[in-house]
Amino acid sequence: MNMITSSNLVFSLLFCLMVSMLLLPLPSNGADPDPLQDFCVADLNASTSVNGFPCKPVSKTTSDDFFFDGLSKEGNTSNPFGVNLTAGNVLAFPGLNTLGISMNRVDFAPGGINPPHSHPRASESGVVIEGKLLVGFVTTDNVFHSKVLSAGQMFVIPRGLVHFQLNVGEGKALTFTAFNSQLPGAVVLPLTLFASMPSIPDQVLTKALQVDKDVINTIRSKFGF
Repeated sequence: MNMITSSNLVFSLLFCLMVSMLLLPLPSNGADPDPLQDFCVADLNASTSVNGFPCKPVSKTTSDDFFFDGLSKEGNTSNPFGVNLTAGNVLAFPGLNTLGISMNRVDFAPGGINPPHSHPRASESGVVIEGKLLVGFVTTDNVFHSKVLSAGQMFVIPRGLVHFQLNVGEGKALTFTAFNSQLPGAVVLPLTLFASMPSIPDQVLTKALQVDKDVINTIRSKFGF
């Protein structure tokens, strides 16, 4: 009788454990899916692409596919924002395909800004290499976090949150940023709102920003529209 009772107890505990596991929320990936092979160098000329690029045949893979020198050169910051972003994502570096990582180089002119933007597919970490940057982001509760960083200091931006970097030093600034996605994407707020094609209707922007149409037109003109 004791053996039967013990067996029933064990069975009941196992059943409860299985039910609990089914009811708990399943873990979600915070980055690109894990690869199922050593590498998958992207075939950027392929006609189809779903959540990544098809693999180039292994027989056509070379050592050069796993090295990239695109972040070694200073970018041209002669633009209204005084910033240049050199992307080291899968589109520039096909060897990153399926690996769930990428990097950017961001050069700043004195006073330059990487304007408020977000990355819909990745969290971001960065390290200041040169100069002094004000780095900030805003949470979904509209709490603003920021700090002035100098060379050697690091920052992190949670996935999807609006953030920026502003050069507050006297000279140039440089930072390298890393992402847990091969193609993190970027939604740059000034361009999204005022340089989209076709344009967001004036009545939407005037109502949302609580300004007159003349203000919207003035801002649009800054972007050539």
